[in-house]
Amino acid sequence: MTFSSPSITTVVSRIIGVVLVMILLLAMLLSTFSFSSGLAKDEGGFMGSSHVFLHEEGKNYIVPAPHRKLLVRSKATEEPNRIGEKCTGADIVVSQGPTAPLSSGIPTYTVQIMNMCSTGCDISGIHLNCGWFSSARLIDPKIFKRLRYNDCLVNDGKPLETGGTLTFQYANTFSYPLAVSSIVCH
Repeated sequence: MTFSSPSITTVVSRIIGVVLVMILLLAMLLSTFSFSSGLAKDEGGFMGSSHVFLHEEGKNYIVPAPHRKLLVRSKATEEPNRIGEKCTGADIVVSQGPTAPLSSGIPTYTVQIMNMCSTGCDISGIHLNCGWFSSARLIDPKIFKRLRYNDCLVNDGKPLETGGTLTFQYANTFSYPLAVSSIVCH
């Protein structure tokens, strides 16, 4: 019997190949672990296509939601003080998240504005702080329009009923922070 020894370069390249496969498997394992434990959520709150990670101050939720994107809730998460008040600006929840870009490559964002009033109040005159909001995609002005710098009107000033949601998309190179500035409670 004669044994031919493989060349050193063949052995080294096989070892490198095995090491690379092991690193890839380890990365996949770590990614799966961090994804399932909620450590991998990005700033937008969305990671992957099989789970949505919701985050509020001090609370994390994992919700199965295939093929959905999470809309990020605005920073104003104060709980309303119901003593003597039927509703407050905190009852309007503004969420937004990235969606598929336009064919030109401009990023798009979906915005949801929800009336979460628990006492059954319709809310009108909803104004948002919106900076110099603009969009490359036309938005129905009856749903959302900028009146002046940092003042956008929702639903043409008409009431948004309890549990009601308005949704629109805008296109811009960056997302605009949107937060409730004033409301009228009914």
